[in-house]
Amino acid sequence: MKHSYPSFHFRSDFILLFVVTALTLFGLLMIYDASSVIAFNLFRDKYHFIKEQLLWVTLGFTAMILFARIDYHKLFNLALPLLIVALGLLLAVFVPGLGAGAKGANRWINLGFFQLQPAEFVKLELSLYLAAWFSIKEKGRLLAFSVLIGAVLLLVMLEPDMGTASIILSEAIIIYFLSGGSVRHFLMGVPVVVLGGILLAIVSPYRAARLTSFLNVDKSFTDISYHIKQVLIALGSGGVFGLGIGNSIQKFAYLPENITDSIFPIIAEEYGFIGSTLLILTFMILVWRGFVIASRARDTFGKLLAAGIISFIGIQAVINLGAMTALFPLTGVPLPFISYGGSALIIDMAAIGILLNISKQGGR
Repeated sequence: MKHSYPSFHFRSDFILLFVVTALTLFGLLMIYDASSVIAFNLFRDKYHFIKEQLLWVTLGFTAMILFARIDYHKLFNLALPLLIVALGLLLAVFVPGLGAGAKGANRWINLGFFQLQPAEFVKLELSLYLAAWFSIKEKGRLLAFSVLIGAVLLLVMLEPDMGTASIILSEAIIIYFLSGGSVRHFLMGVPVVVLGGILLAIVSPYRAARLTSFLNVDKSFTDISYHIKQVLIALGSGGVFGLGIGNSIQKFAYLPENITDSIFPIIAEEYGFIGSTLLILTFMILVWRGFVIASRARDTFGKLLAAGIISFIGIQAVINLGAMTALFPLTGVPLPFISYGGSALIIDMAAIGILLNISKQGGR
């Protein structure tokens, strides 16, 4: 007698599922490792942060399984309504009493039991909307595309969140050109983006300070340069093989944001060059599987949606790792599946669920 098994387990991309699960579980280990000292100092409970992250991981896996079982074609008609919701959420962060901020940034909506970061939702929703829009052939959409992306970027940069704005711009450009956009349009847009970046640095003192500190780490004495120096100390201390799990010195409150944006230096300190390289290779496998799924999708909507999803996840990893190795200025972007936090993890896991569904329908 032939048995019928749930298709999620046997037809979806096993490599992608395994890699994401491994990254998430490793993230739990590192969050507990990196947070135990500061959690005890702040809350007299060394398990405080890991208990919260376990909740987010549970919700994240639930979202992944749910979206892996929902036919991604059903999301097509939701693209526009969800875009309106996303824009509304971006505006809501500026509403007194509703928006919540930290360190001069208004990036969250306070729901009482949970702080939602709308920009994380926008990354996924924009992939969905652009994939739905560009799967229908039409001419002369460059202006409409530019206006939409410009409006989204403006709202995100007003928070301000340059790191997420960079991710959104990059994923939008990738989807646009994969849908058949002209290289000429890209060449026309480069000067605009460069000029806009220069103007933002000029009108915003904190952005100028970050850039100056990045370019003059040894000569600068700002909090930003201190952060970069502690990152470099952690990377250098790890050497080839690392200090060993649990033996980080930087986790004793020397390295700022050591469980969120700056968790990679703790990993490098404890696991060394070899461990760091293995982690980077794991992210490369993740991106590779995402684009394999995109290439094998059976329709344009699936191809563009998969490409958009894996683009924003991959670009976010590159920006975080680049900032944490002093290749890019500090941006405040978390490392996908590894860093502490709820909004980013749940959205990323939901996005992986959509990828698994596209894989299931497109073949392996």
